[in-house]
Amino acid sequence: MPTLKKIVIQNFRNIELQELDFSPKMNCISGGNGEGKTNLLDAIWYLSMTKSAFLPGDKFGFRYGCDSFAISGTYAMENGTDTKISIQVSSDGSKKLRRDDKPYGRISDHIGLIPVVMVSPYDTALVSESGEQRRKFVNSVLSQTDRQYLTNVQMYLRLLQQRNKLLKDEGVESELLDAIDAQMSTVTRPIYEQRRSFCESINPVLQEYYSHISGSDEKIDISYRSDLEKMSFLDLMKARRGRDIIMGFTTAGLQRDDFVFNLDGHPIRRCGSQGQQKSFLVALKFSQYAIMKSRCGFAPLLLLDDLFDKLDMGRVQNLLEMVSGSDFGQIFISDSNKHRLQSIVSDAIFYEAEGGAFTKDE
Repeated sequence: MPTLKKIVIQNFRNIELQELDFSPKMNCISGGNGEGKTNLLDAIWYLSMTKSAFLPGDKFGFRYGCDSFAISGTYAMENGTDTKISIQVSSDGSKKLRRDDKPYGRISDHIGLIPVVMVSPYDTALVSESGEQRRKFVNSVLSQTDRQYLTNVQMYLRLLQQRNKLLKDEGVESELLDAIDAQMSTVTRPIYEQRRSFCESINPVLQEYYSHISGSDEKIDISYRSDLEKMSFLDLMKARRGRDIIMGFTTAGLQRDDFVFNLDGHPIRRCGSQGQQKSFLVALKFSQYAIMKSRCGFAPLLLLDDLFDKLDMGRVQNLLEMVSGSDFGQIFISDSNKHRLQSIVSDAIFYEAEGGAFTKDE
């Protein structure tokens, strides 16, 4: 499994210049709020996914007063060799991604090389906000385990943008819409089937983790809702064309898909307590980890950001005892309380964050 041996971060968020080395197993980062713990985890995420886990765009990643940032990581790979991944982003919008100093033809070709899972307080958006957040989550999982899925989604979104642009024009020609609809239809069914299959495969794993975390016998699952359940994509586009022309955008399709999180048959966002929602979200991310490990054939990197914000001490300890086993790979965990981390994690590298600088315990 790939493990991160060393990272170099320059002018990313509040980090001016840092070079850190890591354990292939457990790595702990402590420090107060705003000192840089989450920024370090985000930099690790960035090297896998080529974008921030939290920020809406690259321009928000620059350290104050800077017009570029750079992140590079040295990884021990499955075949026993080391590989270097580097990414540089500039304020003019350019993004340069390299593997062993060779540029990628397409940035998307990198996704899936170093699978990663993040558990963070920001996960609450998966419950509280729109279906877009849940689609992004599912896309993140499937894109890291199936390159064709990522290609299909990118093609669908590109064609959707073209279709919406046409719909804004007065007197749009039906032949043009027919041509775009035909192209979109070639990727809609595979995307739909993979999203449906994902829900079917993750639900039993999700139930197992939730029961372990919550200690209850509550039934949970994810149900998939899509316009494609009712009819084929081409039939759907024909049925909605008049409405689409009036509205000036595509009113049906995969961009409206949603994934409903259920607790005992009811949406958890409406009936679940804060504790139940937190337990669900942690179970969801650990289920993601298990699914990705199975599909990739090795353990992804696991980033646990302020896990104590989600669960009480006892449940966190149970989880950490579980992830410290042989089934898990390299782990990065952050917490504001260093002594709390030290009380439940022994064999690890510890870093203290302060003002974007990280001091290693010797």
